[in-house]
Amino acid sequence: MSDIRQQAIACRDAAQRVAALDTETKRKLLHDMAVVLESQSAVVLAANARDMQQAQDKGVQGAMLDRLRLDETRMASIANALREVAALPDPVGVVTRRETRPNGLSIERVRVPLGVVAMIYEARPNVTADAAALCLFAGNGVILRGGSEALHSNMAIAAALQSALVSNHVPAAALTLVEDLSRETMVELLQLIDIVDLAIPRGGEGLIRFVAEHARVPVIKHYKGVCHLYVDRSADPVLALNLLIDGKTSRPGVCNALETLLVHVDIAESFLPLAAAALRDRGVQLRGCERSQALVSDMKLATDDDYAAEFLDLIIAIRIVDDLGDAIAHIRRYGSDHTEVIATRDESSAQQFVAALRSAVVMVNASSRFSDGGELGLGAEIGISTTRLHAYGPMGAESLTIERFVVRGEGQVRHPQSRV
Repeated sequence: MSDIRQQAIACRDAAQRVAALDTETKRKLLHDMAVVLESQSAVVLAANARDMQQAQDKGVQGAMLDRLRLDETRMASIANALREVAALPDPVGVVTRRETRPNGLSIERVRVPLGVVAMIYEARPNVTADAAALCLFAGNGVILRGGSEALHSNMAIAAALQSALVSNHVPAAALTLVEDLSRETMVELLQLIDIVDLAIPRGGEGLIRFVAEHARVPVIKHYKGVCHLYVDRSADPVLALNLLIDGKTSRPGVCNALETLLVHVDIAESFLPLAAAALRDRGVQLRGCERSQALVSDMKLATDDDYAAEFLDLIIAIRIVDDLGDAIAHIRRYGSDHTEVIATRDESSAQQFVAALRSAVVMVNASSRFSDGGELGLGAEIGISTTRLHAYGPMGAESLTIERFVVRGEGQVRHPQSRV
């Protein structure tokens, strides 16, 4: 038996123990995890410094390096996220629907844990804690396979969290960190259909496509975040400008950052030069259509590839559109079903925008940066699904459970002739 299969079996067995924990025990477990992580902050930061140095030596830069970096503030945020998950309503055992059939049967739909979740991710050490917290609170075991860039950070975080598990009489295997980062081991993990119940890849498009192509277990996919802001003809220009600056520049290397600005032709002449100046002042490179170039002369000409790109950088694609329908058509062609934003004072336009797009999150007069599990009240998020399975959009603890039927009767049989 291979090492990864043995680890997965141990995690599955431990998951049964986790599934039996009551709500208060799970809350205490997560609070203890937060305390241990805070006490081990110096150890984790030293491990992260080692990872950062090795990544820089390899030429890693930009968004990936930013995601890898930990500091005291981010460590505090990770610990706080554990406590936020602990404060959430427990999804396990929740009855989502109850009815009585004409034959007297009581039918309930009840939330239960998934079982074992395999989390595949890149240079995001915070995911080690976030995924552990959400999976455990939802009654699951979790197998964590992080990227090589964050190996030492992940090991330090996982060791701290596992010590809290053990002190709470939960097997450490409920949180299993895979240290063999070969692709062969990852592929084997993704094909353990008798053990692993769900795989969630979180990282670049290449990683997610690799997981989707090699997995035999169900996969939650989110290839990329090509997020749009459409500035309608009736938009408040100050409001729209604030949404643009926050969405593009507050943290450009994340999947809910804006990548494309669409501007109604009727407002473009007044709004676009202001927007360009504000973006330029913040170091953003502009790439636009020919009509946009006519209003902002130093803008580079955008290509189809630019409109389809997830830049994850201080670059934005811009296009002037003729009307709301033109904006919707553009988003349908180039969007990734992640997050779309409309700035408008016209409720009819807002409703049409919301109804016409099937993206996981649609914002009306709010920044794309709110497309996040924590900001949407889920606590920490384990990822964002743009796959229409049991979960769609940011995924919290509830998305790591499924509904099953519980039927209560008084001896009813389907075929009366089968009675003795």
